[in-house]
Amino acid sequence: MTKTILITGATAGIGAASARRFAAGGWRVIATGRRGDRLRALADELGDACLALEIDVRDVDAAAQLAQLSPPWGEIDVLLNNAGLAPPMDVLQGAALEPLLNTVQTNITGLVALTHALLPMLIERQGAVINLSSVAATYPYRGGAVYGASKAFVRQFSLDLRCDLAGTGVRVTAIDPGMAETEFTLVRTGGDQQASDELYAKMDPMTADDLAGTIWWIATLPPHLNINAIELMPVSQSFAGFAVARDQ
Repeated sequence: MTKTILITGATAGIGAASARRFAAGGWRVIATGRRGDRLRALADELGDACLALEIDVRDVDAAAQLAQLSPPWGEIDVLLNNAGLAPPMDVLQGAALEPLLNTVQTNITGLVALTHALLPMLIERQGAVINLSSVAATYPYRGGAVYGASKAFVRQFSLDLRCDLAGTGVRVTAIDPGMAETEFTLVRTGGDQQASDELYAKMDPMTADDLAGTIWWIATLPPHLNINAIELMPVSQSFAGFAVARDQ
């Protein structure tokens, strides 16, 4: 039986790599995102295996309509909540408010609303919810207050959702990646390619394909197994030391 995965944020990075991985594995892929030109290119690449829908997860009503798709696309087995963003790395007291609220609306509000809308179908099909969190949910850094808090929400939401769904057969997983070279830093810095290149220089970061492979593994495990949470980093990344402010 052919299965279907719905992927948010499928226009680049982990989302696009996951779309390719699942299509290659014989799944139907519903690819959603904000950039229509990229979605159309992905759909052209993947052919009949892909349904591309230009949807911003911050538009709660539009996202909820995904629960009304007709079969076979409306028979969703896995929801991959991948869409997310981070505001510039300004300290909170110096940050503009709008990018912070956009982060909350994308990483939290949109994720909760879409998951809520699809749960009846996922329960009926004993499917799975896979949520992309981040190591920023655990390890704080200067300038990461709202992003880190939003990803901590995603991880805790995943654990509590698993409690709510106990006995339904639905699996729930939170994935906490570390440094993966995608467009994440480009988006965060407003398109600063040099900043992105410098961040990932000489450190062999994870790739979008690395994470897509992990997502594929989780989604295709036997249905009686649940990965509650998984944290991944490149070997070259470790944990920051404590910061100490000293009198001058």
